[in-house]
Amino acid sequence: MRILHIIGTLDPAAGGPTESVRVLLSYSPIGYTGEVVTLDDPAAPYLKEIPFPVHALGPTNTTYGYTRKLLPWLIENRDRFDGVVVNGLWQYCGLAAWRALAGNTPYVVFTHGMLDPYFKHAFPLKHLKKWLYWVPAEYRVLRDAYRVLFTCEAEKTLAEESFWLHRWNPYVVPYGASGPTGDPEVQKRSFFMQCPVEGKRYLLFLGRIHRKKGCDMLIDAFAKVAGDDPELDLVMAGPDQQHWSETLQRSAELAGIGKRVHWPGMVTGDAKWGAFFGAEAFILPSHQENFGIAVAEALACGKPVLLADKVNIAAEIAADGAGLMEPDTPEGTLKLLKDWIAMTQHQRNEMAKRAYQCFERRYDMQENAKAIIRLFESAAVATPVSANI
Repeated sequence: MRILHIIGTLDPAAGGPTESVRVLLSYSPIGYTGEVVTLDDPAAPYLKEIPFPVHALGPTNTTYGYTRKLLPWLIENRDRFDGVVVNGLWQYCGLAAWRALAGNTPYVVFTHGMLDPYFKHAFPLKHLKKWLYWVPAEYRVLRDAYRVLFTCEAEKTLAEESFWLHRWNPYVVPYGASGPTGDPEVQKRSFFMQCPVEGKRYLLFLGRIHRKKGCDMLIDAFAKVAGDDPELDLVMAGPDQQHWSETLQRSAELAGIGKRVHWPGMVTGDAKWGAFFGAEAFILPSHQENFGIAVAEALACGKPVLLADKVNIAAEIAADGAGLMEPDTPEGTLKLLKDWIAMTQHQRNEMAKRAYQCFERRYDMQENAKAIIRLFESAAVATPVSANI
């Protein structure tokens, strides 16, 4: 089947949704042929090596991502596709898709955690702005979608708490990541060239340096346990779009752990996989995470994961014995570190084995691609939903 993905950007620094589209479209051998339309600048360097067709209609000058090119492009091209996946909410991409596709080409909306009530409580003023947009636009985009996709039951349930006015057809799809390919030793050397931790033991945080991710709690907690395991370091890898890392680095320096916390910036390709392979475990004390692709990638490398309970898949991973879970609080983050340090090497090795088994059983992205194909196959025989324009 020929499927179109709509997403604001394919910039790797944008986080999980971008990576999920990249991985999803790599599974063409099972009959999933895909293209992407984005609001990126066609000259963006990160588009040059993408192995599938990308139609970049940007750049745009606003976070909303309005461009008058998108709607005509969708109307002109919609008949080439069996279905369309709209990735994310709160941008013009969704509204343009609704206007062009509803009643014509079946589309699904991947919310990517953007309906989590965390945002309502953490950013009340932004939530008020979203209410003003909800009724005339976003609500209709979701209402007329063939399905609204969630990565787990927890995300689906939480989404209903954000807005009292909601009506959509929810569907939980298996989600995950692609596993590593290549030589782990070569990949570790690639990472060590970017981050000088060769020969050191370290825990790995890999994601955006963002307040949502609990990075401040992690630094503070690591400072408190540093004396319990003097040979253990911490790597904080990822892009810093909020320009927060300098503040966090000062906190580490003041706590006397500045030389034990490493900041390699964003790591990709071999260096990313090398960061996972070189680590003892992966840690993510996030306040909100609908899935966490980096979590699945860590499991694919056989690494235990230390997670806050607000990572929606944390409970099932902990139940599999593939990681630890605690509340997304300073106390919970501290307990994650203390419990890891207290484990014997045998216990860590057993958890590492279960981590890889957990990935194989739950989080192979190929199952996600198959599920989306099945959705559009069923949509092909269903009565189209009419748009109320």
